[in-house]
Amino acid sequence: MKLASTSIVILGALTATAAAQPKKAPAPTATLPVVGDTLTTNGGPTWAKRDWLYDVPSDKDAAGKVVIHWFCAPKVKTCSDDLARIVTMKENGRVYIVAHINGNKGQAKKLDPIRESEGVGQGSVAFGKGATALMKQMGITGPASVVVDLEGKVALVTTSAAPADLDARDKKVAELIAAIKEYKLTNSESPKDVKAGDKFTFTMSVNLAKWLTYAKKTPMSFKLTAPPDFKCDAKELKGDQLKVENNILTASVSCTAPKGIYEARGELNFGYDTPSNASGLGTEGAKWKFEVKP
Repeated sequence: MKLASTSIVILGALTATAAAQPKKAPAPTATLPVVGDTLTTNGGPTWAKRDWLYDVPSDKDAAGKVVIHWFCAPKVKTCSDDLARIVTMKENGRVYIVAHINGNKGQAKKLDPIRESEGVGQGSVAFGKGATALMKQMGITGPASVVVDLEGKVALVTTSAAPADLDARDKKVAELIAAIKEYKLTNSESPKDVKAGDKFTFTMSVNLAKWLTYAKKTPMSFKLTAPPDFKCDAKELKGDQLKVENNILTASVSCTAPKGIYEARGELNFGYDTPSNASGLGTEGAKWKFEVKP
C-alpha cells in the first residue's frame, strides 16, 4: 500500500512538471512583403526552408542587380505566359531571378527561367514542400512577383496576371536597371577670381558603387594636361598618390599661373572588381576653362 502511494505521488509530480512546461510557440507565418520592406535574396526570416534546383540564392551573385522573387505553379496557365517575360528580363544581365515553384522537381524544371545558365550568377529555383507552404501562407497561386532594388528594399509587389500589371512590373524593373551605375564622377569647377600667383586646385573624384572594389592589379593614375607656364605640385599622380577612402577615389593637384586665359584637362584611370571576380575599367576626363587676372 505504501509503495502504491509513493508511485501515485511520483506520477502526480511528473504530470505537474509536464503541465508546467511552456508550450512551444508555433512557427511564424510568412506574409507577402510590401513596398519598403527589406528582403534578401533568400527571402524573409519567416520564409519556409525550400529545396533548390541549383545552389541557394547568393548575395554575392546578386550584388549590383535587381532581384525578382517570382512565384508560379505548373497548373496555372498564366505562369507559362509570364515565364517568357521573366526569361527576357533575366537575359538583361542586370536581373537576378529567384523563382518559387509550387510543385515537384520535374514541374519546377518546366518553369525554370534560368535553365540555360545552370543557376550560375543569374539566380535559383525553389520547389517542393517548402515552396508550396510558402505560397500557401502568402495566399499566392501565381504568377506573382516581388521586385527588390539594389538597396535590398521591396520596390514593387504584384499578384496579378493582368497584362497591365505585368507591364507595370516590367517597367519598374527597367527603371531600376537604368539607374544602376558602377560609379559617379565629380569634377571640381573651373577656378574663379584667380590672380597671378594665386594657388588653384583641380580635382576629380569617383564614388564607386558599394558592391564594387577598386582593382589592386590595375594601376590608378591621373594626368593633368596644362600650359607649360603652369607651376603645379604635380601633373601626374600614380598609385598611392591618389586618395581612396570609403570607396571614393580622389585625384587633386594645385597650381599657379601668370596672367592669361587658359584651358586645362584631366584624365583619371582606374579599375574595379565585382564580387564574382569580373573586372571593369574606368577612364574619365575633365576640362577646365578659366582666366587668371593680373
